[in-house]
Amino acid sequence: MVVDDSPTDRHIISGILIRSGYQVGVAESGEEGVIKAREIWPDLVLMDVVMPGINGYQATRILARDGATRHIPVILCTTKDQQTDKIWGLRQGARDYITKPVVAAELLQKIAGLN
Repeated sequence: MVVDDSPTDRHIISGILIRSGYQVGVAESGEEGVIKAREIWPDLVLMDVVMPGINGYQATRILARDGATRHIPVILCTTKDQQTDKIWGLRQGARDYITKPVVAAELLQKIAGLN
């Protein structure tokens, strides 16, 4: 599942995944991402950080601390590229961190590395 408030980024990331054979759901906000994750239990969440309302760090923390969703890996996918951003994201429960613009090969490698 791709969680991003940018229609362009949702389209680009979803396209990469669909072309690689993945089924993709989307959410337009952190709140919607948490709700959908609890409903459909995706195999993976690609989470933007900078979103209005619940940001990606907060949504990741909610999913990581919820017994029903903690098994779902989250990869943060964001423009925030400082080392402190990555460290904070991993502390919130993310399994990995990738910066935008997304490079297809890098994204697919990180997804493959989760198994």
